[in-house]
Amino acid sequence: MELLTAGFGGAAQVATGVGPVLEKFDGISRIAVLRGGGLGDLIFAIPAMAALKAAYPEAALTLLGTPVQQALLAAVESPVDDFCLLPFAEGVRPGVEDHSELEGFFDRQRARPFDLAVQLHGGGRYSNPFLLRLGARHTVGTQTADAAGLERTVPYVYYQHEPLRALEVAGFAGATPVDLEARLVPAAGVRAIRHAANDDGARPLVVIHPGATDPRRRWPVERFAQLAGTCAADGCRVVVIGDGSEHELGKQIAGTAASKSVESLAGKLTMAELVGLLADASVVVGNDSGPRHLAQALGVPTVGIFWVGNVINAGALGRAMHRVHMSWLTECPTCGIDITQVGWTAPRCAHDDSIVAGIEVREVYEDVRNLVATAVRRSPA
Repeated sequence: MELLTAGFGGAAQVATGVGPVLEKFDGISRIAVLRGGGLGDLIFAIPAMAALKAAYPEAALTLLGTPVQQALLAAVESPVDDFCLLPFAEGVRPGVEDHSELEGFFDRQRARPFDLAVQLHGGGRYSNPFLLRLGARHTVGTQTADAAGLERTVPYVYYQHEPLRALEVAGFAGATPVDLEARLVPAAGVRAIRHAANDDGARPLVVIHPGATDPRRRWPVERFAQLAGTCAADGCRVVVIGDGSEHELGKQIAGTAASKSVESLAGKLTMAELVGLLADASVVVGNDSGPRHLAQALGVPTVGIFWVGNVINAGALGRAMHRVHMSWLTECPTCGIDITQVGWTAPRCAHDDSIVAGIEVREVYEDVRNLVATAVRRSPA
């Protein structure tokens, strides 16, 4: 079947993956993938990058990303061959733009241009013009109605599973899926520092991440504390994690749980230590956030607390090792505004009330206990 539409860039469909797989480009030796943001954003892009590496095995794949992503790539094995730090740029990497720095960045990229540039960073309003300035021979990515066009473009619709969206884009670059979700293993040497908190490893390890970029996605602190205390009373060692901004949150949960078996390492771990700790966990419990997604990619069972809209975009696909608890709220608890209209389609109200507060501790704990008891033995990587 041949589809010669404008969005396909005049290419023929040669297979089917997550949507059409178009014919490959010729002469590809350098690939750039644009994906800024945090840990979860990078993890969502991993399956697409694995597909691109499989489709173009001789090509070097460079991720254009952020410092936290660079730290993660140093701590795991991944399809990425090289990393390039993004400059501050509106809609691509938040921060104060420096015109000369931006110009210097693009001058350096165009001096040794990429053969293929792939945009996995949102709908393209800001990221497509940024990608085009790289000077690549071929460009592929997503596009909203108000975004600049690329050579081949996939329509951007907000409610789509993010890893599958990225795989659909990779298909337009000629890459058939290898995995539907990210698969990562710790880099050499990382496993040696798993027991960062000095534990003999005899007890099941439950890791809790209570944070989330959007405060509305956070389960209440007292519920995490109750869960931590219950798991500790059941014979588990419980570790609360988070970045520096979540130090007090972790401290509060550990303090409220009031058990010697519950401790907080929030703000105390390097990225390599975080990867090692997660890889050694029996179960990881968290909101819709980077560490939960990372744990899943490392093959660790997880229990996720999600707003229903985020399940569509970011929930685990399987249920043997991953459980999802959903809040079905569709209106802000304070002002009643429709919260299903997200992204650029509607303004966000000013309220940060949790929209997942209705999820019960008992339900989450039952899944934690079940996963601890039935955990599939993972072979050493």
